[in-house]
Amino acid sequence: MQLLLIIRQIREDHPRMSCRVIYHMVTPRYMGRDLFEVFCYSHGFKVGTIKNHYRTTDSLGVIRFPNLMMDRDELTAVNQIWVSDITYYQVGKEVFYITFILDLYNRKIVGYCVSKTLRTEDTTLQALQMAIKKEHIADNSNLIIHSDGGGQYYSKQFTALTNHYGMENSMGKSVFENPHAERINGTIKNDYLIPWGPKNFEELDKMLTKAVYLYNTIKPHKSLNGLSPEQFTDLTNKGLLTKTWLINKKKKVTKKEKVNINII
Repeated sequence: MQLLLIIRQIREDHPRMSCRVIYHMVTPRYMGRDLFEVFCYSHGFKVGTIKNHYRTTDSLGVIRFPNLMMDRDELTAVNQIWVSDITYYQVGKEVFYITFILDLYNRKIVGYCVSKTLRTEDTTLQALQMAIKKEHIADNSNLIIHSDGGGQYYSKQFTALTNHYGMENSMGKSVFENPHAERINGTIKNDYLIPWGPKNFEELDKMLTKAVYLYNTIKPHKSLNGLSPEQFTDLTNKGLLTKTWLINKKKKVTKKEKVNINII
């Protein structure tokens, strides 16, 4: 019964977190992973799959900047590559727009916003300004900002800001060349916002802030060896953990991203 209470508390904050991820958070010494999943399923905690078939942009055949991701072999620190995308969220008959900027190294959401329009000043510009402020980005950063071919990423306002901070604009030809940004869209919407069910724009705004906080500080990431982005960042800053991502798929390193994690 005590374990059920803990699971319910976790599910209140992470409504669509899988039972396997919850197991690694709780790590009960008296119960193995498989038995824990059976225990969760028997008490109604199995999570189904939600698929999203909508896109806010059709980037096929549209390219404004080269895909600089193909020119990088390794990723060794934060603020080297940011990826971004815009997704929609429907509340009743109204549709709002959510913009995310994700640091590819530590999987942290560094910038985000929700808006009532798709204008640059309401979407990508706001999210980028937040990311720059939170991450203390200086001039001549040489940071790559990667996205799809959406017009909000090559507008004069957006490129003026990236140029000011010495960022390099990068774009993929399709959504398949921006998978991490696409994935964060689904994670925040399907795992948090949809289960919480905001009833208006104001509630969506507040719930988005809460979802980003929980994602960044608490949710374990398999790619980060079970750490949250903030935990991972803290260990790397202290020199207790080093990590290298090999990201150039053209060189066929592996079928998946090859990761080197060393914990001291």
